[in-house]
Amino acid sequence: MNFIKNNLANAFTLANLISGSVGVIHLLNGDYKTTATCIVLSLVLDFFDGFVARAMKSDSNLGAQLDSLADMVSFGLLPGLAMYKMLEPFGNSLLGMNLPFEIKYLGLFITIFSCLRLAIFNLDEEQKYYFKGLNTPSNTILIFGLYFVDQYSGFFGGITSNPILLVLLTIISSWLLVSPIKMIAMKFKSMKLQDNYPKLALLVGAILILALFQLAGIPLVIVYYILVSLIFQESFGK
Repeated sequence: MNFIKNNLANAFTLANLISGSVGVIHLLNGDYKTTATCIVLSLVLDFFDGFVARAMKSDSNLGAQLDSLADMVSFGLLPGLAMYKMLEPFGNSLLGMNLPFEIKYLGLFITIFSCLRLAIFNLDEEQKYYFKGLNTPSNTILIFGLYFVDQYSGFFGGITSNPILLVLLTIISSWLLVSPIKMIAMKFKSMKLQDNYPKLALLVGAILILALFQLAGIPLVIVYYILVSLIFQESFGK
């Protein structure tokens, strides 16, 4: 029984890794619906591994390392490859210039900065009740969400057909991952209403955005999340 108790959370983490790996395979094969399903499953498993570890008091250094390693695939490699796929049709052409490399490889900067973000998080004891920089799951939802929505509805006006916008998005996404901007984390320091205004604003706004825009609202929620976090910067750490 102790073995199960000590390793149940790790089982959720490894399931997250498997889901992310399957998502990567289907992304490269052009099966974006299955990739989307895998991302959702990884998000659920990523939540529950921490929840189970806390509930069963089985937190461990091994679990923390496994969590980051699994997230590196599900929320690090996958969004980098999503941007790789978006940039793939443009070859080595950008701003009318022929570069000595194919610009699709620029998408992997998202993977590099995701790795940096996860390593920094592991070493930073400050990020208990808020994140510093955009967390990797949110970044994955933003990058893949834009791609997925644009592929199936064209709601964002064909953003994936503009290589300049995609390169700018890659730069912004990479910077946000390691930026000093404090971001809302859904961890409650207290149950006082005034201590949770940022979370309430995020929750209410996210529900409204999803109700209004439905599928297209998924990446918009992440943009809203960043904006709300910027508005409430002064309230973090108090």
